[in-house]
Amino acid sequence: MSDASTLDPWRTELRAMLQLAAPLALANLLWMAIGTTDVIFVAMLGQEPLAASSLAVTQYMLISWALTGLTGAVAPLVAAELGRKRHAVREVRRSVRMALWLAVGTGLLGVMLCSWGEGFMRLTGQDPEISRNAGAFLDIIKWAIPAMVISSVQRTFVSALNRPLLATGITAAAIVINALGNWVLIFGHLGMPAMGLEGSALASVITAFAMVGAYALVIACDRRLSRYRLLGNWWRPEWQRLRDLVRIGLPIACIIIAEGGFFSSAAYLMGRIGAAQLAAHTVALQIAALAFQVPFGVGQAATIRVGYHFGAGDREGVRLAGKAALWTAFAFSFVGASVMMLFPHQVLSLYVDAADPANAQLITLSVRYLAVAALFQMFDGVQAVGAGALRGLQDTRMPMGIALFGYWVPGFGLSLGLGLFTPLGGLGVWIGLAVGLVVVAILLLHRWRRRAELGLLPA
Repeated sequence: MSDASTLDPWRTELRAMLQLAAPLALANLLWMAIGTTDVIFVAMLGQEPLAASSLAVTQYMLISWALTGLTGAVAPLVAAELGRKRHAVREVRRSVRMALWLAVGTGLLGVMLCSWGEGFMRLTGQDPEISRNAGAFLDIIKWAIPAMVISSVQRTFVSALNRPLLATGITAAAIVINALGNWVLIFGHLGMPAMGLEGSALASVITAFAMVGAYALVIACDRRLSRYRLLGNWWRPEWQRLRDLVRIGLPIACIIIAEGGFFSSAAYLMGRIGAAQLAAHTVALQIAALAFQVPFGVGQAATIRVGYHFGAGDREGVRLAGKAALWTAFAFSFVGASVMMLFPHQVLSLYVDAADPANAQLITLSVRYLAVAALFQMFDGVQAVGAGALRGLQDTRMPMGIALFGYWVPGFGLSLGLGLFTPLGGLGVWIGLAVGLVVVAILLLHRWRRRAELGLLPA
């Protein structure tokens, strides 16, 4: 029988991990629902507007996620400060202030990058009319980027202060705001002009700024959060903290670009293989991405919990936090993989009419791709938690190298070779995706296990 004194720290850490990870994972799932809402409304306009918005949103989201990764470095910094001193009000305020500075500056940079969206699409050989509509869509939705990055910093702050349910509630409210905005602005209800596709973009901008306002309101009204006075002395620079944010966050942004580019490139490969393969790939990847949101939330929680123990100089706490995160992610990934493997047709029927004979080839291909997705679910969960735990130790440069190598050398190399030069076709592309994730997961887990000898732990 295990000694209760040995089990208590483990149970305590596991409970803390679950209490933090559950609302973060739910918020991630709700965030995906916002994108689904956009697709539902834009699809009512027809295939060409949907294609244009899809192209624009791909570019917009890649830039937005990269910038939230850059400013996401505030998570391990705040967690470490709270670990060193439970009521580190001044230190936390300074870190969040600099993260907000960075969010505004890089958000405006993201706006500039999106301004060249139409030209970039034309360079990639997209249809001129679709590129024009996508460019017009980007010219509006790009203004949501600064708000997206700012709200990401706010979300990190409330989560690190053990208020993750606030993030869940605000994201749920954003779904309602976004749906109402789409309904009013796309079709011209409630006396507003019908803006069509551009109305959906404007709805996204309104939703993004509404989230910033909602976070500001709950932070001001919450007794514990308001003590930090995040906008106090907002003009005062803290250059060393800004450098720390960039030092930790820039590799995180590169990891996001590497992974996002890896999966986006797979879609281009599928497009060269065939329209049916591309459609099946899109559906299967949407399902895999939905399942990934739970381990992704666990990885976010791991950054905070590991960072807290790192700041406190608690090596055993670091070990327990990493262990709790890995087991939690593995368990949920196993459930997701089992559902994909055992009930693929039922899962696909949520997205496609499986009974329609016209979708027979789409269903057949999607089932094959889902089988591969089921096999790599556990590895996908491990790489998400491994990266998150290492971020808690403020270790991001080597994980960046691991991601660049794993996704683009064995991963994309196999997707390209097996997909275009063997009879495997689309299945070969998915095998490459799986291999890339497996390699990254193994290397990150190996680095996590060697954290002591690599000097990553506090002295």
